[in-house]
Amino acid sequence: MSDTLLTIDGLSAGTEDKPILHNVSLSVSSGETHVLMGPNGAGKSTLGHVIMGDPAYQVSGGSIYFDGQDITELAPDKRSLAGIFLSYQAPVEVPGVPLYSFLRTICQMRPELKTTARKFRQRVNEICEQLSLPDSFLTRELNVGFSGGEKKKIEMLQLLLLRPKLAILDETDSGLDVDALSIVSRGIEAYRKDCDGALIVITHNTRILERLDVDRAHVMVHGHLVADGPASLIDEIDAEGFGRFEAAIEGGAQ
Repeated sequence: MSDTLLTIDGLSAGTEDKPILHNVSLSVSSGETHVLMGPNGAGKSTLGHVIMGDPAYQVSGGSIYFDGQDITELAPDKRSLAGIFLSYQAPVEVPGVPLYSFLRTICQMRPELKTTARKFRQRVNEICEQLSLPDSFLTRELNVGFSGGEKKKIEMLQLLLLRPKLAILDETDSGLDVDALSIVSRGIEAYRKDCDGALIVITHNTRILERLDVDRAHVMVHGHLVADGPASLIDEIDAEGFGRFEAAIEGGAQ
């Protein structure tokens, strides 16, 4: 496996009045797929947002290194330009901004993605076809009036266009029906195959993992990273749940 891409060292973070993450350490190498699991409220999504630099959270200890650079204090837009992508549980609506214009603008901000208008349109159309997204969606306002499944497909469209070095998918399977889940899974597979990027999948459900070759699995409970292991850890959780991990934390074990 190639060099380490992301290193989280002793990270503690939270909001102004509530600590959420406690001394979290994690490393991801280029091309790897990691899964972060845990019960609801474990702090999984918070970790994704802190990696992305969400200003709603403050880092109180530790550091984050990405591609050899300390990004602990870096602004979210700089992290995005460096090659980090975060999908949201509930993508926000942006009235007045057509989807196609948004896609064109964000790609133009990345020098390595700049291309002619014709080639860009061709690439967008190819991905839309791959994700079963009608062309008519491109003229609609960003996420406005889209169903939950459609919003997730649009995030997959962004993922395949931007080709980030690291993609963090936060509960991407949440609320999806079987058909939408299949299409989103197809998008993730295409990203892994065509972009060779690293992937962190945040979930408490194993459905979306069925088509993925997972390198490492991690379990988070009450803001603590309590387990780290091979993909077989997912099967154990699928069969037995998070009970033993929760009991360990509640009993004072780390």
